[in-house]
Amino acid sequence: MSNDARTEIRSFITTKFPDVTFSDEEDIFALGFVNSLFAMELVMFIEKAFGTRIPNEELHLGNFRSVELMADLVRRQSAATVG
Repeated sequence: MSNDARTEIRSFITTKFPDVTFSDEEDIFALGFVNSLFAMELVMFIEKAFGTRIPNEELHLGNFRSVELMADLVRRQSAATVG
């Protein structure tokens, strides 16, 4: 799931920012092309794409700084839903 999540999240970001290159581990906020409005788009995308709700305690910037961190969040929420 994690690799698929990374692929989908990366695709979503690169569709919005086609001229930017970054690795799955890079902080997309530190790179300067992502802002708080796009962070909300990321939350909505993740919830819709992966059929999950992100609880308030998980809605902090640390979970959205990189593709890898977002994929980890998806994995945790998927496990919580199943478990």
